[in-house]
Amino acid sequence: MTRSLGDGCGCFPTGRHYPGIAHLLKTTVRGLAEGIAADTPWQEIEIALLDVETTGRDASVDRVVEVGIVVGKGGEIVAKYNWLIHPSIPIPAEVSAIHHITDDMVADKPRFEAVASEIAAALRGRVPAAYNAPFDRAFMMSEFSRAKFDTAGVPGLTRDVEWLDPLIWARDIQSDEKSRALGDVAARLGISLENAHRAEDDAEAALRVLFALGRDPRMPRAYGALVQEQRRIGQAQADARRHWRS
Repeated sequence: MTRSLGDGCGCFPTGRHYPGIAHLLKTTVRGLAEGIAADTPWQEIEIALLDVETTGRDASVDRVVEVGIVVGKGGEIVAKYNWLIHPSIPIPAEVSAIHHITDDMVADKPRFEAVASEIAAALRGRVPAAYNAPFDRAFMMSEFSRAKFDTAGVPGLTRDVEWLDPLIWARDIQSDEKSRALGDVAARLGISLENAHRAEDDAEAALRVLFALGRDPRMPRAYGALVQEQRRIGQAQADARRHWRS
């Protein structure tokens, strides 16, 4: 989704203010969810933060065993969803040791295609988000593709909608810290995460992290500006990692 953004706040999408030139700013915004205006304050939008637990790290072959979605608006949690899912393949012992989901726990649970419509309904009409979004998004895209589910009109399940990602903002705002693992970032912000590596608990903690980081003036207030700045920062971070690895 592409929109035009006239930023009436007198600032560039970076959030840096330049008084008196707001009328000159007209920026094309890519990646916005359908039906949500670029100048809408993102805190006033329902955000569906999704987390998955899986059988491994490769979305092309591994499968989802749990999906959690926590919805927030205005800094408050307004809905929670959770599904345990039969992955159709064994869960490796070393992976179970991380999220503590075993084959026995999912033996009588539905396969993904049986709950795909429920998951899509929880995302529909909301802005998608995830902590380290490329990971969760890749698994969602793979699972919905295997299920042959029509994802048209579901934000986050089409390739043109940008997911909000608290990890990108944590790397930027907490740049002096060594660890940007969800549990460590949450702890520094005074946010509890008791059952780490379970989907609903991780999703709620990550959403609370997003809201807490959102109080920092470096995060733009308008939805369109937030998406633009996140894309810019995320690309800079990716370039820096590539440079470091080389």
